[in-house]
Amino acid sequence: MNVTPASRPRRSPRRSQRRSPLRRTWAAVAVVGALALAASACGGSTGEEAGGSGGSGSEDLPLIYGVYATPLEEPWDGAIHAALQSAADDGEIRYKHVDDLSTSDAMERGLRDIATNEEPDAIIGDAFAAEEAVRKVAAEFPDIPFAFGSGEDPVEPNMSVFDNWLQDPAYLAGMLAGGLTKSDTIGIVGAMPIPEVNRIVNAFVLGVKETNPQATVKVSFINSFFDPAAAKQAAQAHVSAGADVLFAERDGVIAAAEEADIPVVGMMVDQEEEAPDHVVTSLIWHMRPTVDAVIEQATGEPQAVDLGEFSFMKVGGSELAEINTDIATSTADGVPEDLVTKVEEKQAAIMDGSFTTPVDEAAPASSIDVSKK
Repeated sequence: MNVTPASRPRRSPRRSQRRSPLRRTWAAVAVVGALALAASACGGSTGEEAGGSGGSGSEDLPLIYGVYATPLEEPWDGAIHAALQSAADDGEIRYKHVDDLSTSDAMERGLRDIATNEEPDAIIGDAFAAEEAVRKVAAEFPDIPFAFGSGEDPVEPNMSVFDNWLQDPAYLAGMLAGGLTKSDTIGIVGAMPIPEVNRIVNAFVLGVKETNPQATVKVSFINSFFDPAAAKQAAQAHVSAGADVLFAERDGVIAAAEEADIPVVGMMVDQEEEAPDHVVTSLIWHMRPTVDAVIEQATGEPQAVDLGEFSFMKVGGSELAEINTDIATSTADGVPEDLVTKVEEKQAAIMDGSFTTPVDEAAPASSIDVSKK
């Protein structure tokens, strides 16, 4: 089925060959690691304030606070952090953040302390593991815009929601995986079977089917948003079951792919640098369009809206990273040009609206015969 954000189900080195012309439509933004300082009031670790212009004029910029449940090494929150850092570097905002508020109590306490003592112009973060806590604090501070990654609806007057709608790059990445596998077996390791993960996995599977209708896709979930050791172990199980291409929906899978010397697809940011001979591409989430929409609220009036549309590929909210045609693994020495062409043509169809990636948020099976999808 095709779903819009408004109607979605509720609950959340080697360099010798040519490079693909699939270029990034947004400038590369490196995820900046947290500068660890003690943050006893919030219960997490916080980074230094970032302001684009510095000097006395920076105090006139809106203060946006990032509040994250996981460490910033986790790519989901890392993508939000990178977009906010980019806006600060551009001189549009002052930016502070706190991460690793991993429990509802820590999130509630941290949000309330920030709202009371910092008086930010807007707060952005993720609420998937602490929906009740985030919404409770947002209701206590109706003059502050809250914008959180969430599987639930917006709440008047100030609680907006967003999500990573990455079904388009997921489909394209699946096409690549289907064309690269020699064993006709592909492995996916995801966080947990929730709608925002399921739609990415299911779109990837449909992409596999387009280029390799006889393939089987193995799917496992680690029931955590950040557990690299568990994700690596799950990926190794897929390799043992015959998978020769992996999709790293969670951190830890790339390490398994590198050890097995097979291609892998990254997630959230361009992860090629982690394993240049193995990462063939990545699904990239560009949070900057969403951040820009929140900055408008910070300088105007709070709103309660679904910001999901700002993550769609057609508006620059997501994309497929440049295809690494120089991968050199035991099963793939480069990416065939005809496969790259197929992916480029499908991307063009997505961008011009002649192809719409189906959105399927049902939990996938652990082993999928793609011919039956």
